[in-house]
Amino acid sequence: MISSEVLKQQVSSLPDKPGVYQYFNVNEEIIYVGKAKNLKKRVSSYFNKIHDSGKTNVLVKNIASLKYIVVDTEEDALLLENNLIKVHQPRYNVLLKDGKTYPSICITNELFPRIFKTRNIIKNGSRYFGPYSSNYTINSLLEIIHELFPIRTCKLPLTKENINAGKFKVCLQYHIHKCNGPCEAKESVEKYRKTIEQVRQIIEGDANEISKLLYDEMKQLASEYKFEEAHLLKLKYDLIENYKSKSIIANTVVANTDVFAYDENENSAFVNILRISKGAIIQGYTIEYKKRMDEDKAEILALAIVELRERLQSNSKEIVVPFEINSLVKDATIVIPQRGDRKKLLDLALQNVRQYKLDKLKQAEKLNPDQRAIQMLKNIQDALHLEKPPMTIECFDNSNISGSDAVAACVVFKKAKPSKKDYRKYNIKTVIGPDDYASMKEVVRRRYSRMISEETPLPDLIIADGGIGQMEVIRQVVEDELEINIPIAGLAKDNKHRTRELLFGFPPREIGLKINDPLFKLLASMQDEVHRFAISFHRDKRSKSQIASELDSITGIGEKTKNDLINHFKSVKRIQKATLEEISEIIGNNRGSIIYNYFNSNLKS
Repeated sequence: MISSEVLKQQVSSLPDKPGVYQYFNVNEEIIYVGKAKNLKKRVSSYFNKIHDSGKTNVLVKNIASLKYIVVDTEEDALLLENNLIKVHQPRYNVLLKDGKTYPSICITNELFPRIFKTRNIIKNGSRYFGPYSSNYTINSLLEIIHELFPIRTCKLPLTKENINAGKFKVCLQYHIHKCNGPCEAKESVEKYRKTIEQVRQIIEGDANEISKLLYDEMKQLASEYKFEEAHLLKLKYDLIENYKSKSIIANTVVANTDVFAYDENENSAFVNILRISKGAIIQGYTIEYKKRMDEDKAEILALAIVELRERLQSNSKEIVVPFEINSLVKDATIVIPQRGDRKKLLDLALQNVRQYKLDKLKQAEKLNPDQRAIQMLKNIQDALHLEKPPMTIECFDNSNISGSDAVAACVVFKKAKPSKKDYRKYNIKTVIGPDDYASMKEVVRRRYSRMISEETPLPDLIIADGGIGQMEVIRQVVEDELEINIPIAGLAKDNKHRTRELLFGFPPREIGLKINDPLFKLLASMQDEVHRFAISFHRDKRSKSQIASELDSITGIGEKTKNDLINHFKSVKRIQKATLEEISEIIGNNRGSIIYNYFNSNLKS
């Protein structure tokens, strides 16, 4: 079970997205970091059962609160989890004793650069890309690069002096066309560097050219019926395509940076920070400001930057923001990225701040169940241009079959929820035959005449289960006869009996709402409810009238006897076919004989 109401709300508001979660104890210390394909399912699993592991149960007991960072892929979650565990070393996480890190790709700072996989970052001017959570991915990428580009794999010190002195000889790689022999000056520095630049673009995600080459070669092999070779290229092609579209969680190109994202609603502003250190995300945090006046978003963001950097003790020399701010941050450069790694990190920060805002809204709705309903009613007020939100809405519907057993129903919604104690059923008294308009007039007249005489509060909105005609007859009673002012709307259906439009005003006009709009769904649910209630009432009445037509006219048979028979035989038709013994067993010999003789008398035929 969840130990606190705050924690329960946090868990219930989690998104169904991949990400990393962090558990905190009562001292606000991180005690556990985990990754999840689905944050809501994974975190909830900690609290809905007793675990086999005693350590897990102890962990759960010590969780006082949680935070999370949303990412785009499971691979991103794995990388971020690794980074956070290394930085914070939480008590309940397993730590790697050898400090193992994920591998990166290195382009060395040499006259003729080499490209290889490494776990060591050396600050000597070399460029590093990664890290990669999958060895298979990085190995396949390097294999493709070395297959397509003649880059040296040797560790020879290829300086101008050594090359000019003729210290080296070409190796096997040259003879099998995997290297152009820069060790013997068979390739110029300019040409080699151009190749390295193409490789760099591929590693950074601009792999369109290599994808095209692989795709063309794959098609060529397939046309030559070399399907096994084509399949191997297809696997590499898929890897490159996946690499092209991968989101960036960490990259050593982005060194020590604070990334800020901003979002707001009517009452609050939200600012998220992602702290990047040595190319990895090490912290994610969001704060909320309550608006007092019409503060400028640039001013709020500038204020939040100072607050968050101080709170997280950050002294990063680069700050990434989504728009210009009104003040400069001391000893830091402000960057507004339009593309590249920093833009991807900014988009990730924006995703997190929006998710935080959504979580706050969900929590507020749970703390105040009426808040969502009130908002919906305000939306109705705005859509229909009403003077006030329609806190009480009443809907009417008629039901009859060829005019027989005509009835009507009124359902009442208060604060957008059914108020069943206020539902009313009406038998049509003054109308003969199937006249829906006349029946509606009678019911509306009876309903509101009584409410006026009893001084009962009138509704804020009337909804007719129908179009222009039903709206008009209601208007005639409400405005012309009773001289009261209640707004009237109508919900019209198409030829397949599906609600399709909301009508309002006189003459009625269509209010532009899409059928998947939550407001339209609310109104349609009201229409469905009154229709259900009216049909149910009509069915009950029709059933009773059928029973009455056969049993109530039999002399000597009372209500209890009739109910006993119907409860046992389920219908009058079965009673007619029953034997004297079967009937007498239920209601006794005397009354049984009366019933049996009534249905089997020669006089009746």
